[in-house]
Amino acid sequence: MEKIKTSLSRRSFLKSSMLASGGLMISFSGLAKSISDGNINPSNLAEEWNELTGYIKITSDNIIKIFNPNPEFGQNVMTSLPMIVAEELDVDWKKVIVEMGPHDNAKLGPQFTGGSNSVRMYWKPLREAGAAARQMLRDAAAQTWSVPVEEVTTKAGMLYHEKSGKTGKYGDFASKAAANPIPKDVKLKDIKSFNVVGNSSKNVEGLKIVTGKPLFALDHKYEGMLIAMIEHPPAFGKKLKSFDASETLKMPGIKDVFTLKLYEDGFEQAGFDTRTFNDLLVVVGKTTWEVMNARKKLKVVWEQISETKETVAGFRGKTEVVIPAELETTSTQYQKMADYAKKPAQELRKDGDPEAAFAKATQILERTYTAPFLAHNCMEPMNFFAHVTDEQALLVGPHQAPGWIEPTLSKILNLPPDKIEIQITRMGGGFGLRAYGHYMTEAALISRKVKAPVKLVYSREDDMTYGIYRPMYTATYRAALDANKNVIAFHVKGGGIPEHPVHANRFPAGAIDNYLAEGWAIPSNITIGAFRAPRSNFNAAAEQSFLDELAEMAGKDPIDFRLELLKRAKENPVGKNNDYDADRYAGVLTLLKEKSGWNNSENKKYSRGVAAYFCHNSYAAHVVDVVTKDGQPYVERVFSAVDCGVVINPDAAVNMVQGAIVDGIGNAFYGGLTHKEGVSDQNNFNRYRMIRLKEAPKKIDVSFVKSDVDPTGLGEPPFPPVFAAVANALYKNTGKRFYDQPFGKHIELNRQKM
Repeated sequence: MEKIKTSLSRRSFLKSSMLASGGLMISFSGLAKSISDGNINPSNLAEEWNELTGYIKITSDNIIKIFNPNPEFGQNVMTSLPMIVAEELDVDWKKVIVEMGPHDNAKLGPQFTGGSNSVRMYWKPLREAGAAARQMLRDAAAQTWSVPVEEVTTKAGMLYHEKSGKTGKYGDFASKAAANPIPKDVKLKDIKSFNVVGNSSKNVEGLKIVTGKPLFALDHKYEGMLIAMIEHPPAFGKKLKSFDASETLKMPGIKDVFTLKLYEDGFEQAGFDTRTFNDLLVVVGKTTWEVMNARKKLKVVWEQISETKETVAGFRGKTEVVIPAELETTSTQYQKMADYAKKPAQELRKDGDPEAAFAKATQILERTYTAPFLAHNCMEPMNFFAHVTDEQALLVGPHQAPGWIEPTLSKILNLPPDKIEIQITRMGGGFGLRAYGHYMTEAALISRKVKAPVKLVYSREDDMTYGIYRPMYTATYRAALDANKNVIAFHVKGGGIPEHPVHANRFPAGAIDNYLAEGWAIPSNITIGAFRAPRSNFNAAAEQSFLDELAEMAGKDPIDFRLELLKRAKENPVGKNNDYDADRYAGVLTLLKEKSGWNNSENKKYSRGVAAYFCHNSYAAHVVDVVTKDGQPYVERVFSAVDCGVVINPDAAVNMVQGAIVDGIGNAFYGGLTHKEGVSDQNNFNRYRMIRLKEAPKKIDVSFVKSDVDPTGLGEPPFPPVFAAVANALYKNTGKRFYDQPFGKHIELNRQKM
């Protein structure tokens, strides 16, 4: 067992009096101050968050409840996080009741789900919580039986004293345990002795989901509830000038039409306060159908915005954001990026003397890659319920990070946090978009204005054209080979609208003597935000496509080529700031080579592409097998290898990887959002192509590297390398390299030319 010191105080524990039936309730807290101070970076929570809130509830009847603190939106934390507690508590998982913990910023911290952080940041604190509770129960049993605590053992929610033959349920000692002092030292299980973690468990919400019990927020009802919708500008770069609602107000069921300002002038935005349109035109009525129809009767005059600057207090400190007035067009944006790419850029990392190495190179490979804006397109459009009075606020809806939005709500509504209740519903997808709180804040302000409970509803068109997209990106890669086909220099220069994608310290940094990474960005009024594996989703696509072509130029197998570079990074690394572990990186490629039968003759009928990437502290690699079906390339099989440390729930982990792969294939082939003079060309699924059921692979084989490393990310890491694996397989299938996403449009053009 691993012995650890706890940092828990008596104040961290809620006494048995809080339980209706007596018993034990344990709550670990310690994050409130750091959260309120804004000191936590959601991309790196594990290092900065050393305590958390988790609840264990045990009644005298031996009913054991474990409360999940984090919002669930498909990544299975509702099951996996309580499994961690149950493991150290030493209970029978089949007899545990799991419930979603209420939003409580003071006790549970921000309850942030994103950045593949849930399991990673809760791993040790939840183990500590379970182990501490188990120790307190052993202490209580030892006192009751008058035996040394060292002789008291546990198994499956029972306590035993072998010498005397005494036994008891956890519930028998729950009240007494609550009065015991908190142990200063607790012993954590050896990972090899786990019997809950590492074994597949069904989703604890599965039965409820299939029987329709956990409803989406769109299904939420409240007595006297009105429906609100927002008429936003038709183009990025425009704002409301005037409107005539006389015809709208005559429509059945309509209660009011008014303007509303989301943030007052000078409001300092926090990291998740991103919004696209600030001046809102709101229609409120009895039903969604009535409001949607009435909104069509609005007569609105829009005008172009002026260039402005805003201060955003993000996770890396305060930054000034320029919002230009231009009505942007995609073709112009691409030209701008091409022009910017020729200019000097910010140096992000430099090893050796790249310029000299390129000057003496025998061969040079240079390629440029691009990717468009992407819409999140969650199954459930944005929506939120709010009932705000002068004294308190109740908000109900789907959100990834309620704790990060609560301070904003408190400021805007002028209510203390303890008067704001946020209830998180079942979520129909998030992918990063639901970490932003504009739609929650909009609902709250509308409710306060009309002095009634209100559900704000976005139509699909609203959702798709409201912004906060994946940015547009481009990157130019150069590499130099010497006469022996060895890589002697590497240069990446990446940019985007309105941010660059480059992770300067990731592979192949550390593997090449002469290395240069640069970045640049172009301001835009088209809002962007987190999109599954931010920046990495493009970086991997470009980098791994380039490495494949570079391997071909060097005359080497693409997997062996990567392994050679990783061997150098392991044995004699360049620089000290390399983000990745070369051994773990190589491990997924080695496992993938084996599991995919990379060089087996029976697989020669497939056009095979490979890619691997490190992000969110984990490593993922894919082999994509493409065949020609009905005259078109089709991904028939995918083999995946992942190193995410200890796997909590294997079946759920496989499902997550499979979902990421299907999502990645769909975006690689079809994903793209374009604009003409600020207007989105795509506003619904008839124009924004998504992957269809028949286009998903027939087989996705997922393998995990066996590991005792603490869990790292899983929701995002498998997503980025899909793009490049598809591109590299398409090259084998079509004979053409693919540099510009989405690939489907180029395939269709080539087909038409044939």
